[in-house]
Amino acid sequence: MLSAIFALFAGLSVVDSAEIARPRSPIVLERSGGFQIGGKTVTTNSTFGPPGQTQELSCDHGYIEYFIPWQPRKTNIVMWHSSSTQVWQNRWDGGEGYKDMFLRRNYPVHLWDGPRVGRANWACVPTQYYPNYASDHGNFVAWNLGPSYKNWWPDVQFPTTNDAAWHQATSARYVEYDTEENVQLHSSAAAVAADSGKIGKDIVYLTNSAGGLRAMMTATKSNTTNIKGIVTYESIGYVFPDNANITAGRGGFGPFVVPLAQFKKLAKLTAIQFVWGDHRADSYEYVQQSRLAASLINKYGGNAKVLKLGDDAGLKGSTHIPFADIDNAKVAELLDEFLERNGLDGYGDEDGDEGRM
Repeated sequence: MLSAIFALFAGLSVVDSAEIARPRSPIVLERSGGFQIGGKTVTTNSTFGPPGQTQELSCDHGYIEYFIPWQPRKTNIVMWHSSSTQVWQNRWDGGEGYKDMFLRRNYPVHLWDGPRVGRANWACVPTQYYPNYASDHGNFVAWNLGPSYKNWWPDVQFPTTNDAAWHQATSARYVEYDTEENVQLHSSAAAVAADSGKIGKDIVYLTNSAGGLRAMMTATKSNTTNIKGIVTYESIGYVFPDNANITAGRGGFGPFVVPLAQFKKLAKLTAIQFVWGDHRADSYEYVQQSRLAASLINKYGGNAKVLKLGDDAGLKGSTHIPFADIDNAKVAELLDEFLERNGLDGYGDEDGDEGRM
């Protein structure tokens, strides 16, 4: 038993020696920390104390862990995934993830846990967890690693012979509630965070999967201009205006339909990018939804584009989580280009207090 455990962790340390030896700029932080934001306080009559005494529960808040470089750029990158922040911290094989990559580039990085998940799991209502013993098999296909369980795409950017990497990938999950209520709850808390100024006045949401829908909804709810952009990798779910003849979905993956005035807030963002891997066909319903959403955003003066990593950038074998792929440095270069092209890469004094309590 112990030998199996040692073998598992030994597999995690096998990172390309060339990567270890390659000179890197140091990560120098001015500060780091975390805080809760949003949510509410529920007050009820006590069932344990004296009659008439009230009890309170603070709940349904979000949680932000922040890392502020010594010489920060103006754009604050909020990394948002609905199932785990771990996907931003390391590559599939344990190599450097997006969090450190963009701290080295001097971007303030914020890891976001939405209400009722991860480090923000104090809910205002009862929640339940039921083990789903088909999750590993389902994750394999959902994450676009291959057409069926352990039937890898021939060019997939995953360490297919590294069992430890697969174990880390599939176990790094939060309990996830993909419901309409949860999308509304997450986006409302995130809008409070964006409007507060505590994560800066120039925010780009970097999202994946169901996080993309939540970020779009956040932008439609925000009452400030602090949100500057959204980059979403393989977003499952989109937002549309109520004049587009779209029928709203009843679940947590949309489509969501909002009043036109709210939808137009997406058109006021500096830029939006919907990114897809090369194993997602143009006929895939969410690829089609991303193109329609981009077209409608641009109709109202926005700047939204769809990027296919294979067709447009020549990257092959991308998974559903390309920023954790073996070639994530190449995917990061495309994000560099997006930020630079849209003027979101500059330095400058920020008169806010991003990341401060």
